[in-house]
Amino acid sequence: MKPVKVGICGLGTVGGGTFNVLKRNAEEIARRAGRGIEVAQIAARDANPQCDTTGTPITGDVFEVACNPEIDIVIELIGGYTVARELVLKAIENGKHVVTANKALIAVHGNEIFAKAREKGVIVAFEAAVAGGIPVIKAIREGLAGNRINWLAGIINGTGNFILTEMREKGRAFEDVLKEAQALGYAEADPTFDVEGIDAAHKLTILASIAFGIPLQFDKAYTEGITALTTADVNYAEALGYRIKHLGVARRTDAGIELRVHPTLIPADRLIANVNGVMNAVMVNGDAVGSTLYYGAGAGMEPTASAVVADVVDVTRVLTSDPENRVPHLAFQPDALSDHPILPIEACESAYYLRIQAKDHPGVLAQVASILSARGINIESIMQKEAEEHDGLVPMILVTHRVREQNMNDAIAALEGLEGVAGKVVRIRVESLN
Repeated sequence: MKPVKVGICGLGTVGGGTFNVLKRNAEEIARRAGRGIEVAQIAARDANPQCDTTGTPITGDVFEVACNPEIDIVIELIGGYTVARELVLKAIENGKHVVTANKALIAVHGNEIFAKAREKGVIVAFEAAVAGGIPVIKAIREGLAGNRINWLAGIINGTGNFILTEMREKGRAFEDVLKEAQALGYAEADPTFDVEGIDAAHKLTILASIAFGIPLQFDKAYTEGITALTTADVNYAEALGYRIKHLGVARRTDAGIELRVHPTLIPADRLIANVNGVMNAVMVNGDAVGSTLYYGAGAGMEPTASAVVADVVDVTRVLTSDPENRVPHLAFQPDALSDHPILPIEACESAYYLRIQAKDHPGVLAQVASILSARGINIESIMQKEAEEHDGLVPMILVTHRVREQNMNDAIAALEGLEGVAGKVVRIRVESLN
């Protein structure tokens, strides 16, 4: 049987890793796929110094790869929304299967791309788009197919997790750690996508679609970054038995789907709370299996290449199969996707950590408790740090029971209006994940 020919578009970190893995493990990959797989063409502006492409045709035009009649599978690793979208659609139009690591492309344009792929009878595989080398998409789409997924929660951005780990373990300020993350190559020169939760929201959108059988709806995901977090809040959370993580949460409720990325307090004894550095983890709760955890390298040259090559093997295995009997892109058959709505953040429920700068006056705590009680908010624990009084202000830290976000918004507005409260109330959501 003749080998399957692939074209790699983009020879950056992941592209170089993909080429190396395909070349190094050629025999093992062929045994798994049932036939050989070879790189027939590469589209790249510059050679990757970490891989030897001698003997492999290289072009500077990605569309040449998409139109090359010899190529069966186009691997898109250039990133972004524009050229990548045009490339993928052109490859599909030409009857080629596509493998991509581009989470932004799938989250924003996936509905269009998958519809076109179904029309042409080709596959678009995207395991590497979420959590790097962790095969979490296959786990949810195939391994947990017998479950009704209740919720999932993930640490799915290594840059943010590295920053929060350093803040907790070494007491460093956010800006200081961010500079180191940029120097180490964990964060881009413009780190907005990482620290503001946009990257994680792309990935969460994909996971939620597969978990709940809904169309991709990135524009409805709530995102909140970690730039305002202080070492004080990290330390207070630790004293209360929690760790702060930049968490993506997707939960099915009777009213709709919660889809949100934000800093979150997690009980310190949860496995996911102990995922540190640049590592990723995704926790998935199903009605039959209960809670499962998927942990590993969420980025990097060869971990992500591992997922890309696994997708190439999967596509190769089913090249001659009936398109109607393949695993659906989003786990559910297209005509079975649900119109269950995405809830606005105001309708979502969680517990809350509140830090209030209270004036050292009698009766302030009673006023705070009264405001919360009037809005149906129960206090689970409270901590006052009299020893940290500064300028007549005492930090008052509360953890509440679960409540709708709108109720908490109303309460915070009332708290900030109290004469005995100074400045803004710090609010961080809390998830028990049990």
